[in-house]
Amino acid sequence: HVQLVESGGGSVQAGGSLRLSCAASKYAYSNYCMGWFRQAPGMEREGVATVYIGDSTTYVADSVKGRFTISRDNVKSTLYLQMNSLKPEDTAMYYCATTKLWVGCDGTRQRPFAYWGQGTQVTVS
Repeated sequence: HVQLVESGGGSVQAGGSLRLSCAASKYAYSNYCMGWFRQAPGMEREGVATVYIGDSTTYVADSVKGRFTISRDNVKSTLYLQMNSLKPEDTAMYYCATTKLWVGCDGTRQRPFAYWGQGTQVTVS
């Protein structure tokens, strides 16, 4: 059973920074993808950044490129999203997700992802 638990959300002023964390169950092999997604009120969920665990290849949405960084600590089995230069339009519920083993990333698209966390709220004013 895959478990994903996000933390690190909160309220911040524009221009500030936050780091989201996602504690995740670990597969026996590294052939899978993890990612961060977000959903603002009244909007569809969108991909923010994903990483293929096997070789650490990352994919980042244009809207956050240069401001957000996705990373993974394999020892702690924790996924991170470092968010800098935050803007009000970054306000959303942020979700961590993982694919099943042997399933790779498809850019920042949601389709490959099978397991989702409960989300952590980020509010930028």
